[in-house]
Amino acid sequence: MDIIEEEIKKKYNHDIYVALGSFDGLHLGHMKLIDTAIKLAKENNGKSMVYTFKNHPLGVINKKLAPKLLMDNSTKIEVLKNKGVDILRFICFDKKFMEISPEDFVLNIIKQYNIKGIVVGFNFRFGHKNSGDVELLKEFSKKYNFKLFVVNAVEYNNEVVSSSRIRKAISQYGNVEEAKEMLPHPYFLEGKVVRGRQIGRKMGFPTINLDYNEDFVIPKNGVYFTAVLYHNKFYKGITNIGYNPTVEGKRLNIETHILDFNKEIYGERIRLYFLSRLRDEKKFQSIEELSLTIKKDKEYVKSQNINC
Repeated sequence: MDIIEEEIKKKYNHDIYVALGSFDGLHLGHMKLIDTAIKLAKENNGKSMVYTFKNHPLGVINKKLAPKLLMDNSTKIEVLKNKGVDILRFICFDKKFMEISPEDFVLNIIKQYNIKGIVVGFNFRFGHKNSGDVELLKEFSKKYNFKLFVVNAVEYNNEVVSSSRIRKAISQYGNVEEAKEMLPHPYFLEGKVVRGRQIGRKMGFPTINLDYNEDFVIPKNGVYFTAVLYHNKFYKGITNIGYNPTVEGKRLNIETHILDFNKEIYGERIRLYFLSRLRDEKKFQSIEELSLTIKKDKEYVKSQNINC
């Protein structure tokens, strides 16, 4: 897969079929657009392209409205490469890009990349102040001689799949199982392992603490069955997200007990996949009661399979 991150002077000679969108999370709806572009390219002996942003546009337009992210760029590249996309055009959305008119936006991409077909979602908006829509794109397709393919909404459980729906499922309800069905893989956080207060170790349940990136969606406080990816191997985990009320914690922690694991991995990076929600975080009457509950969580997790 060719990855284009800067403006290039050469013109592509291949006929290109491009999927346009922000694509945070690469959920089922996004993948339907991308699958359509790949299919069209193959049918017409062309190349498929995904044209998307390195950053979320709202982070530039209005930081207060910018949502938490579902996927980082390296994962996006990984997923699109495995999908079989030929070209990825990664644009940095900035104030200059924000000022481009809808018509200039279309002209720029069809001339630069020899675009023969554009694939968008039913609610696609583009250009200065989001003034362009699907109807305007239809007019441009006739004027500039490219084919337009508009993909309808994809539903899961009788509701439209969207990045905002997935964010809400994860952060407000902790429904990581539902999110998993709409994403290309279970939702995960990635980061460095840092030292915590060592309280779990004293109870016989040593834990690792994740130095998480606050730009990404954090699941609702509670206890989760997780899969820890460390050095290309998966381990079962029990992850607590919260403030550890039983031991009077003050900062939001993402703390994981890894089953059948006894290595010191401080300073190393892991991925933490959220597979299912076990229970709410609660304040126990004693350390003994907390310890007993963790033992029950551990027995349950032992009986489960990792499916990432």
